[in-house]
Amino acid sequence: MNLRGRNKVNATFNMSSMTDIVFLLLIFFMLTSTLVTVNAIDVLLPKAGGKTENNTAIAVTVTKNEVFYIDKVKVSMLNLESELIKKVGLDVKKTIVIRADKEVSYKNVMHVIDIANKNKLKMILAVKGN
Repeated sequence: MNLRGRNKVNATFNMSSMTDIVFLLLIFFMLTSTLVTVNAIDVLLPKAGGKTENNTAIAVTVTKNEVFYIDKVKVSMLNLESELIKKVGLDVKKTIVIRADKEVSYKNVMHVIDIANKNKLKMILAVKGN
């Protein structure tokens, strides 16, 4: 007597649906990452790997002519700290994005970093991706 059934169960997993989902997520993140920008002056940034972006960011830009900007507003080096504190206000989630031209003197970038450290502000050094 033959008790075996004619229908055999196939235990393989079809990966095509998983591949579709991963592909759609990849497209979604590629499109949304191009929509995020920082309100800042255009400067030539040094190159580095990785990328970080924050919605509550304040851009501090230093041009190669040693001119300081806070979100496209020109600020003197002497008033930089007071204007930056005024711009940050009481929002502790704000991050300072330091955007310096690659030809800027190291002391000018350190001046901005010192102000951020002194006032316990979060900061990011902006660089151009590969």
